[in-house]
Amino acid sequence: MQACQLKEAKNKHGIAYLENRAKKLIINYSNTNDVINIVGQPHSKGINNELNWIYIERVFSRGKFHKLGKNVLTTNNVLVLTFNKFGILKEKKFLDKEDLNKLSFSNEITENDLAKKSFVEKFLNSIKSKMYRNK
Repeated sequence: MQACQLKEAKNKHGIAYLENRAKKLIINYSNTNDVINIVGQPHSKGINNELNWIYIERVFSRGKFHKLGKNVLTTNNVLVLTFNKFGILKEKKFLDKEDLNKLSFSNEITENDLAKKSFVEKFLNSIKSKMYRNK
């Protein structure tokens, strides 16, 4: 009788084997139906452009002794596809974990006037919190 080994526990999110599936897509040949058959429905579409499709693959595994058993991100892939107005694949970008680490983001903060509370609303909230504090 052979002893069976336990497989490492993995927590997966998104499309499995995204890189292999992305290689099957051919620019100026594959269309939206081909992409859906090979990769599936997109996780997200572009905010301003419905012709941009985004796919994600993330895999976490249990860390070793030096990570004290915390989940460690082992795979983090993003596939961005751009189609023309006829649904033909125009551009394909595949970003892996190292590519995503190289991306830089702005540190600027956007002010949102809609989320600011008026003087009256702040005043009423402070009275409400004082009323319920004693209960």
